[in-house]
Amino acid sequence: MATFYYKARTINGSAIEGKIEAVSPDAAAGQLLERGITPIKIGERKKEQDILVVINDFIGRRKPNAQDLIMFSRQMYTLTKAGVPLTKALNSLLESTTNLLLQEAIIDIIAGLDGGRELSSAMRQHPKVFNLLIISMIEVGENTGDLDKAFLRISEQLTREKSTRDQIKAALRYPSFVITAMIIAISIINVFVIPKFVGIFERSKVELPIFTKILIATSNFTIDYWHYILVFLIIVVIGIRQFLKTENGRYGWDRLKLRLPLVGSIIERATLSRFLSSFSMAMAAGVPLVQALTVVARTEDNTFFAERIVQMRNNIERGDPLTRSAITSGIFTPVALQMLSVGEESGAVDSMLLEVAEYYDREVDVRIKALSSAIEPILLVFMGIIVLILALGVFLPMWDMSKVALKK
Repeated sequence: MATFYYKARTINGSAIEGKIEAVSPDAAAGQLLERGITPIKIGERKKEQDILVVINDFIGRRKPNAQDLIMFSRQMYTLTKAGVPLTKALNSLLESTTNLLLQEAIIDIIAGLDGGRELSSAMRQHPKVFNLLIISMIEVGENTGDLDKAFLRISEQLTREKSTRDQIKAALRYPSFVITAMIIAISIINVFVIPKFVGIFERSKVELPIFTKILIATSNFTIDYWHYILVFLIIVVIGIRQFLKTENGRYGWDRLKLRLPLVGSIIERATLSRFLSSFSMAMAAGVPLVQALTVVARTEDNTFFAERIVQMRNNIERGDPLTRSAITSGIFTPVALQMLSVGEESGAVDSMLLEVAEYYDREVDVRIKALSSAIEPILLVFMGIIVLILALGVFLPMWDMSKVALKK
């Protein structure tokens, strides 16, 4: 099998390009024609194009992010609501889709639809692009005849999740920048500035303060053993990354994130909001309670929460009501449990779940705004301590040297 790069046009005339594996150019053309795509140019990659193609593949074949999927679901909602056939709607999206992985998935989905598959079944062949929750919502929409509403709910859910993530990133951007700048500044002082003063201090023969001795010892250690330090840091980073890939490592980190100072409560409530929104969306679409919990647990990116959701599902399967299962899970606040109990008694669980999610969203907004106010004084104190140590370490011996010079 060889890899061929092609330029082609869809049924509605949109220009697309990509790559396909086949035994020959004719076989590649045949595969494209089967998908309803008319090839214009098919050829193997030239050697001088290797680097450029690799770069383009790396950039374009990244996993679709939230914005890509929001645009996809929003456009599909608009087109399906207008009564446009699925195949024609998907073909029209190819022209505006910039992500190659999503583009290839759409092409394959079109071929699947032409071959008699349902949309959810064709999408299930691309788990890297569409998660289980999206596929389940599409499947429910197909069964109920409300496919357009399914796409609308998906876009709203993805928009809500993206908004929460962007808020957290924005709140952490300033402290991350300050801490990074401080580390760089301290490293430069440690490696380049302190050694310049060592010779002056040695010639002066004055008694050095403890802060100066610590700075000199740290600088000498860094300069003498920088290669060992670098190797140690690389080993530590690789070791941590490998550990986090293990089941126990990821579970431990996901649990620790919820207990971090300042940001742990924000992450916890944002995760709860995302879970409840997904759960509410599945319930509103008519997905059975146990199946909805199973789907949401599989799509949850926090393994600690996923385990608690599975625990809730298991308790419900044993006959426990939803509220009691939620209490046993230990992941809900008393206010949320009270609202959930009201929803269960009134038979409006889906709408009450959405209200609880919105309640957590409001809490996240408040805590994110308070986060900046809490972090800034901590950073100022930390920076003040570092500057004080550097000032005492450098200027105290210089002060002593000036006094000795005046006596002479």
